[in-house]
Parts: sequence; structure tokens; C-alpha cells
Amino acid sequence: MHRIDSHPTHKHAKFDLRVGKPLPFGATIVPGGVNFSVFSRHAASCELVLFRKHEPQPYAVIPFPDEFRIGNVFTMVVFDLDYEELEYGFRMDGPFRPQEGHRFDKTKILMDPYAKAIGGRDVWGKIPDWNNVYPHRARIVYDDFDWEGDHPLENPIEDLIIYEMHVRGFTRHPSSGVKHPGTFASIREKIPYLKNLGVNCVELMPIHEFDEFENSRISPVNGERLMNYWGYSNVGFFAPKAGFAATGKFGMQVDEVKALIKELHKNGIEVILDVVFNHTAEGNERGPYISYRGIDNKTYYILTPEGYYYNFSGCGNTLNCNNPIVRNMILDCLRYWAADYHVDGFRFDLASILGRDQNGAPMHSPPLLETLAFDPILGKCKLIAEAWDAGGLYQVGSFPSWGRWAEWNGKFRDDVRKFLKGDEGALGGMAQRLQGSPDLYQSENRGSRASINFITAHDGFTLMDLVSYNGKHNEANGENNSDGGSDNLSWNCGWEGPSTDEGVRRLRAKQIKNAAALLLASHGTPMILAGDEMGNTQGGNNNAYCQDNELSWIDWRLLKENDELFQFFRKMIAFRKEHPALRCIDLLNRGNSSGYPCLSWHGQKAWNCDWSAESRCLAMMLCESGALAGRPNDMFLYVAMNMHWDMHGFELPVLPGGLAWHVFANTDMRPPHDIWEVGQEKAAENQGEFLVGPRSIVLLTGKPRT
Repeated sequence: MHRIDSHPTHKHAKFDLRVGKPLPFGATIVPGGVNFSVFSRHAASCELVLFRKHEPQPYAVIPFPDEFRIGNVFTMVVFDLDYEELEYGFRMDGPFRPQEGHRFDKTKILMDPYAKAIGGRDVWGKIPDWNNVYPHRARIVYDDFDWEGDHPLENPIEDLIIYEMHVRGFTRHPSSGVKHPGTFASIREKIPYLKNLGVNCVELMPIHEFDEFENSRISPVNGERLMNYWGYSNVGFFAPKAGFAATGKFGMQVDEVKALIKELHKNGIEVILDVVFNHTAEGNERGPYISYRGIDNKTYYILTPEGYYYNFSGCGNTLNCNNPIVRNMILDCLRYWAADYHVDGFRFDLASILGRDQNGAPMHSPPLLETLAFDPILGKCKLIAEAWDAGGLYQVGSFPSWGRWAEWNGKFRDDVRKFLKGDEGALGGMAQRLQGSPDLYQSENRGSRASINFITAHDGFTLMDLVSYNGKHNEANGENNSDGGSDNLSWNCGWEGPSTDEGVRRLRAKQIKNAAALLLASHGTPMILAGDEMGNTQGGNNNAYCQDNELSWIDWRLLKENDELFQFFRKMIAFRKEHPALRCIDLLNRGNSSGYPCLSWHGQKAWNCDWSAESRCLAMMLCESGALAGRPNDMFLYVAMNMHWDMHGFELPVLPGGLAWHVFANTDMRPPHDIWEVGQEKAAENQGEFLVGPRSIVLLTGKPRT
């Protein structure tokens, strides 16, 4: 017996057709054929354009009959298609009246916004055919991947150590030693490295399909081709980047990404995707027709009253995120990545844009952000906002959260950098950041789980460059060093750029260790920039968005050269995992049995901190509840921070009887005495005072005498 809805009712040329289902949008395999569904409120008509893979011209154009339009959705089942060899697009006809927001052009072939795979950029860096009538081609995905019982890990966000990486840059350098450099597959080969370091979450810079040749040009400085390397300019939100896949030329990028996520999960490592829903690759009025502009420009973009594009993204256009259609597309996309790819969370680029209304004004309770916070499918996903945009909206500490959203804490970055370089008046800000930024998050009862702490990220200096350069050196970008931020709060330790001076080199190594100690001893979720643990450098370039070369690629030879940095990071991560007090989400209201406060501040005198602007000495003591830690006794952690250029003595708080201070780390010491393995800390010789070297940090644990 045959289902009635598998019977064609119409015919066009050799193709059998019937009216389709309006939902889900996109192309869906159904019994006997493929269901195509695309929304356009303002189009007058629509055609389905079919290609065989890689062929320059379409082999069929099928108009949607008028009766196949349901509301504002064109939907049609086409029977007997070889969907594995198919590429498809749409042509929309409608008004071209830019002053009213309409830019229809029936000559343009448009990509499906819901395309699950996209052809046309299958091999990274391969020069495209600039005359291609349809450069970014929607493809159909057949879901037959065997997950073998895998599921998202759902670890508490406060237990994560996030490692931000660029898929290509992580292994593209010849020194990486992987089989397929610069691909999803190569990250699988580096999982043992990630486990050894101790990170348990990777945050992948954009992996959705983008065009690396967008704004491509030849550098006037060195003659190298500059590319859209970072990928913050999406072509399609549902499709993984084929050029990042070793199997992309075979159209297997979907399976390659899923295999990577499954393997990371097997090793206890979560996956967060950096998503860019604030703009698209179609740019401004002079940009290309790829998808949204030609399907329904007025729906998808925020436009001025004259029909121009608002540019709150800094990239030419701004998605109309709180239009219900666009809002649903974003929700559908995130649900798809969570359900079909088992992704653990999302970091939202320039997330403040997601809270602007259709006129660009900030909203008090943005519907999109609220919808994502309460969506049942995303209920266990991490939601992390970059809480600012290029239009001047800065919401760190005030991003609408509903108890669900965390934020990249830009104030943590800035306050730690000021403290590290020894600025006056930096103690108060540093104290707030160490305790999880209660000045930002306590009022809404969000706790430190709302704070994603970082000192460096892809955008800006690497950690080595932060201590090696006073100013940016972006000349290779071909923009006369005018791009990138100018206020980096960096200090070169006495010499600009690479140095052979042993004193400068030792100070830089110490400052990197100081940064690692502050990051990993602070409350909130730490994020490490890939390569910082081995002293990776970008030569002072703080905006390497266009550099697909050794400037951006991690040089794995540095791992041997800077082993002391790697070991310090590794042991600090292990130390953080060992001590629940460092991961407590409500430090100020947690009790313990010792009679000591959970958190106390000290200086050169115990229980007495000098908060004056001239002071550069600060100490924090945490009392860790024995019951919480699964130990019979309470334990104590003490962090002494001296960012002055002279040595200072710190009077140590007296511990309860039977306990003694033990040294875990001292950045003033040379390896191997700069840091110990967890559990092998050495008892301090003087239990009353500790001499902390210039620009140094000491971590002590109070535990039973041995």
C-alpha cells in the first residue's frame, strides 16, 4: 500500500512534483523525493534551480506553481532526484526598490539559508572561478552517521577550562606533525596533547561555511595574499566549512566534524562553537548576492529609512535578529547543531547586536535572547555572549541573562593586564576579578559562572606578544598599521619585539606565568588562547584576521623551546581541578567549618591589605571546606601577588594547629622550582613570612604537616 502523499500531482518537463510541506525549511529527503521549502514574504515568484555537482550550468529550472505557495512559503516535492549528486538554489522575482528595502534580482541564483552543506569552496585557498553563476551551492545531507551512543557532556560551566582555537591555525604549521594539517581530522590527532595540558573544552573559531577569498588582496608589504582567515563572515549558518575538512573535496565535511566531536567527547572534552549571527558575507549595498539579500532583503537585514544597511557589526550589514523569521532561523540553526552535531555550547560574536530591535535600538528584554535562554532543546547548552558590538553598545555585566547567559568578561582582561604591568590603582579591580567579578554579576545573583575570564583571545595580542610589544605591529595587513586596537595595556619588558637579552627573556617568561596563575586562580571560567601555553607569537600583530601563514599558525617547535611555560600551564590547570574553592560559583555566601572566612584579603601584613593607588601588593586567602572537597579537614589556599619592581615580604596568616603552608608555585624561581606537581608541594621554610620576588606570584596551600 502506497502513501497518498508519495504520489506526484504535477509535472514539469521530466520532473514529477507535488505540493510540499512548508516545515522544516530547506531541503529534506522524503519518501520518493526531496521536499524544498523557502520563505519569502515579498517575492512574487520562485524557481528551483538544479545542478549536478561541480557542473557550471544548471540542468533544470523548475518554477514553483502558484498553488505550491503556502502563506509566504514556496514548497515543493520533486521526485526521483539523485540527491547525492545534486546542488540546488533558488531564483526569486520581485520588486527592486532599494529605498523600500527590496533588492530582488531574478537573474541571481540564491543559496538556501537552511543548506546543511555548501559546495563551491571545497578546498581551502583554491582560486575560485570568478565567473561562476552560482559560487556557493546548497547541497543535501543524508544523515547516516553512527554516534555510538555519544551525547553532549553537560559538565558544569564552572568546571571548564576553555581552549580557544582556530581549526586551520592549530595544526597548519609544518611542525604540527599531523597527516592532514589545518583540518578537523588533524585536531583528533592532537587530542592526547589537549588531555595532557588538561583543558576539557575547546572553543572553535567559526567553522560555518565562509569564503576565504572575501576581500582577498595582495599585501603591498610582502606580496602575500591576504585572506578572510578568521571566518567571521558567514555564507551559511547550518553548514560546516568544507575547506577545513580533509575530506571536504569529497563532500564529507559533515561526517568529519561529527567524528571530531565524538572523539573529543570520548576524551572528556566539550565543544563550543563560535557563532556569528550578527551579519552575513553579503556586505553593504555594493556586496554580492549570495542568499538573504535576494530572498527577502527587508526581512533579513536592519535597514535605514532610506533602505541602506545599518552597520552595527562593522562588516557592512546587520542581521535583523529580532524579526520573528530571522529569530526562528537562528533558533533552528542552534537546535540543529545541538541535536545533530552534539555541540555542547555556543559563543555568540558581537552578541549585543542580538538585542537590537528592527530599528537598531537596544531592547530591554530581547525576544531572541529570551527564547534561546528558555529553549528546551538548548536547555543544557552553554550560552556565552561577547557582550558588546561595533555600534558602541557595551553590556559586560548587564547582558540580558535570565540566569542562563555567561559573558566574555572584557573587564577581567583589562584589569588583569593593568595589574600585570604594574599600573597604579589596579588593586581594587584585580580583587574583583579574582573573586568572580561580584561587582558585575552578584546583583543579579548570576554568580561567577556568568564570567568567562580571559587575558588573551584571537582578537588582540597573544600572551607572548602582550609581554613583548608596547604597540601593535600590523603592517603586514596592508592597512598602514591603522587596523586593530591601539590600547592594548601591554608592556614589552624593556625591549620592543624579540630579544636576546637574558634578563628581558626571563622577565617575559615570569610575566606569562603570572598571567597564567591569575587566570587559573580566579573565580569564573578560564579561557586560554591556543598556543599561549607554549609562547606562540604573531610578531606583534594584534589583528591577524587576514594572515593565513606562519604569522597565525601555531609553531609546535615552541613546545620544546618553551617547555617551562607549558609545564606551568599544565600544573596550574591540574591545581585548579584539584581545588573546588577555585570553582565555587557563590564564594561570598559559602560556609565552612574552620571558623575562617571563605575569602579574605591580605597584603604585606596578614589581614591588612593596603588598597591605596600606590600599592602593588595583594594577597588572597581561600578556605576550602573539607566536606565540599571530600577531605577530612579544611584546606587553605593563599595567593601572594607582588607586581612591584622590588621584593616584598608577606606576613602569612596563622593556620589552625596541625596545618602548615606549602609552596605550590613561585614565579620568581627558575624551573623546576617554579611550580610543583599537585600533591608534591614543598613546606615553606618560614611559616611566618614569605619573601615574594619582584613582579612575582606565589601560591601556597595550607595542609597537614608531613
